[in-house]
Amino acid sequence: MYNNEQVKHFQQLSHKWLSNKGDIHNEIDELRDLLRFHEHRYYVENDPLISDYEYDSLYKVLETYEKKHPEFITKDSPTQRVGSGLIKDFPKTQHLVPMLSLENSYNDEDLQDWDRKVKELSGLEEVEYSVEPKFDGASISLIYENDLLVRGVTRGDGETGDDITPNVRQIKSIPLSADFSKHNISQIEIRGEILMNKINFKKYNDSLMEEGLPPLANPRNAAAGSLRIKDTAIVRRRNLEGFLYHVSFISPLDKNNKISIESHTEMLKLLWDLGFRSPQKEIKKVKGIQEVIKMINEFEKERDNLPYEIDGMVIKVNQLDLQEKLGITSHHPRWAIAFKFKARQATSKLIGVEFQLGRTGAVTPVAKILPVHVGGVTVSSISIHNEDYIQEKNLKIGDQILIERSGDVIPQIVKSLTELRSGEETDIDFPKNCPICNHTLHKTEDEAVWRCINFNCRAQVVERIIHFVSKDAMDIKSLGEANIRKFYELGLLKDVPSIYEFDIEGLKNTEGFGVKSISNLKDAIEKSKTQPLHRLIYALGIRYVGETTAKTIAQKITDLFELKNKTEENLMEMEDVGVKVAKSIYEFFHNEDNIALLNRLKSFGLQMEGKVHEKCEGGLTGQTFLFTGTLSKMKRSEAEQKVEDHGGEILGGVSSKLNFLVAGEDAGSKLEKAKKIPSIKILTEEEFLNMLAI
Repeated sequence: MYNNEQVKHFQQLSHKWLSNKGDIHNEIDELRDLLRFHEHRYYVENDPLISDYEYDSLYKVLETYEKKHPEFITKDSPTQRVGSGLIKDFPKTQHLVPMLSLENSYNDEDLQDWDRKVKELSGLEEVEYSVEPKFDGASISLIYENDLLVRGVTRGDGETGDDITPNVRQIKSIPLSADFSKHNISQIEIRGEILMNKINFKKYNDSLMEEGLPPLANPRNAAAGSLRIKDTAIVRRRNLEGFLYHVSFISPLDKNNKISIESHTEMLKLLWDLGFRSPQKEIKKVKGIQEVIKMINEFEKERDNLPYEIDGMVIKVNQLDLQEKLGITSHHPRWAIAFKFKARQATSKLIGVEFQLGRTGAVTPVAKILPVHVGGVTVSSISIHNEDYIQEKNLKIGDQILIERSGDVIPQIVKSLTELRSGEETDIDFPKNCPICNHTLHKTEDEAVWRCINFNCRAQVVERIIHFVSKDAMDIKSLGEANIRKFYELGLLKDVPSIYEFDIEGLKNTEGFGVKSISNLKDAIEKSKTQPLHRLIYALGIRYVGETTAKTIAQKITDLFELKNKTEENLMEMEDVGVKVAKSIYEFFHNEDNIALLNRLKSFGLQMEGKVHEKCEGGLTGQTFLFTGTLSKMKRSEAEQKVEDHGGEILGGVSSKLNFLVAGEDAGSKLEKAKKIPSIKILTEEEFLNMLAI
């Protein structure tokens, strides 16, 4: 959509506005255009040029101005995405053109047979096709009139769908306006798919499981369910994406002038140029069905490396006049067909259930199944989440079950094959007492999970220690899970603070611990005392407080004990701290046992002080970084500090918001994840150091 000169222009505008040099009253349209440009770079091209903080600063300027001068608000202003509360209902709306299904194919023979019919009907010996991913999301229809988005509708029954326009406006990859009039278009209906990418889907499922709720089996369910939520604020936080892949209806401004677009690929190029996220980078134009089959095979091999889920490919006759000649049936167009990839499902038998305890006391039932190969891995255990989930799925021990694994998503039980029951199956009895310490389990009204509330339950204590020493927390090497469990059983470790007081020298008589390993452990424990405050906050294992939230909190306080004096309202003033997180933090710091634990940690010299974060300006301003693996020339903490000293920002994980991943030796999963996101540039340590010389 934007050429190099335009990019330079908007970068200059960014510096101007971020330096508070813009005249908001006279240049309000310029600021709106600037925000639209950055939305497009972030949500469509996955290549942001400024940080989230800087975008939010620009957005706040516009929002403040429009509140003072509502007469200057336009319908397509970036501020107008935000809904005004709850949607009362989703009215039914008729599509301008019916949304038909596609004919499905499952093998080369099906495609060759379809190609034969196309050639017979068209009279051509060879046909030009477009081939694009079949996105696994929720179908959507968008209508623009006079350049403005006026309606977003679900597929429904194909003739009529639900009007979900307020929710569609929350999806930032969907423009609120586009210059269709420049192309002689007064009204247009565009079809597409609403998705949740793999990273956002994992975050969403993690949040569900943290609340004791069962995760969704696939991103498609997450996207479809999100679109029907009646609170637009919740929809906005779920970071949905929109891919637009078909124009079903066009009404020209000037009926005497023909709209000069001759092919499907040209139409998608037009949508891309107008700011839509069409599959411009994914689509291929090929001649003949054999080239189609070749491309499908290549795509199927790479499907797990895509940032979003696809379940097949869509093949379309590329020329629009030929599409019209081929026509449609009552069910599907003759000029398109869907090729479905092999299903990632399998059947197995549920042979038992184990009840596991986490560090928050949550009791999680885990189904033991006959090992089965599905989606590239052998599955023998599957979480069945909680008692409600077991009842909802109607699961019994001995059941034949259908399981599903999609891409990187954890395996899920789709359903129990109840029609195959023999009568010998038995009910799954959920325990009333903790399977570890035998204390009575409790469940609150707002949760589906049963918990052991015995703070000293040994399983919880061990899990808290394991979390505390983990790599992203206090990073105490040599004190891995196996050793922690061993030391706990030997009575050497009793709780988190005991890490700093147990008799390390006494390990000389313990198998596997020689002089060097004992020295390494002592050094690692001592080094952990200097870890920055945000790592300690994360290590405490406060419910709902992940790495990113821990960093946010640490940047807002100068001493950890300040949190004891903050109300839930004070806490919610921090970025990314909502009602649940604030309540959890408040309860943690108003629990006498926790305060006693913190005082013990303080007495051992752990870092309880922080510094209020002040954003620096420098050559890395607006760029985000993450480090993985071992650096040879400096500590990771030193490298992160250098980034911040040069105006850059450190992120807590790999996502589309990340600009640079610096990979040292023995880089692990973060590197693999980053390789799957094209917008992330991977640097060696040497390249990073060269970058600092700007």
